[in-house]
Amino acid sequence: MGKILGFVLLWRLLGNPFLAILVLLVIVYLLDRRFVGILPSVTKPFKRMGQISKLRTQIGMNPSDVSSKHELARLLIERKKDSEALKLLESIQAQSEDSAEFWDDLGTVCLRQGKIAEGETSILRALELNPRVKYGQPYLRLADVYKNSDRDKAMDYVRRFQEIHSSSCEGYYLLGMMYKSLDRKEEAKEAFQEAIDIYRSLPKYKKRQERKWAVLSMIKK
Repeated sequence: MGKILGFVLLWRLLGNPFLAILVLLVIVYLLDRRFVGILPSVTKPFKRMGQISKLRTQIGMNPSDVSSKHELARLLIERKKDSEALKLLESIQAQSEDSAEFWDDLGTVCLRQGKIAEGETSILRALELNPRVKYGQPYLRLADVYKNSDRDKAMDYVRRFQEIHSSSCEGYYLLGMMYKSLDRKEEAKEAFQEAIDIYRSLPKYKKRQERKWAVLSMIKK
């Protein structure tokens, strides 16, 4: 009712229903970005492109800059430019043997290219170096790979992830989504409810950080 009233008021104020819809959408977007964070950032892709350009320049000036190559590979993975990311990662492997982040990035690229065994080995190496690397999400990537071919293995990875995220709204939301993909509806519902319950128990300063996952859990539940 409130949205309809707001639309009518904007229509009368602006004199154009299409402009009123556009303004309403902008307001919803700004409120979401400020208080929730479900909608994607419209500026992030442009910032990422700027970072990629800057890193390419840095690497051109200093081809032995391992940290810049790794950061560039990470940004390329976000853009799903896996072939270029893989070449960069392979070029710094000798200097990154002890980096859990490196092995997880390498494994992620391999999984997306269909090299399942190679990808799993790399991600397990990352988790061996640091079981909490990237907040345990590599476990969910592995679970996703095996959810159709080996459900027992998929569930084992889900359980390992759950051990890390015992009090995180994001963790329980991701857990619920994985249960949902495994067609375990009751477990999914319980995980979403747990995310909501955790959110309600959080102090104010933490709620902003976890609100997105609580809202998504309410929607999925």
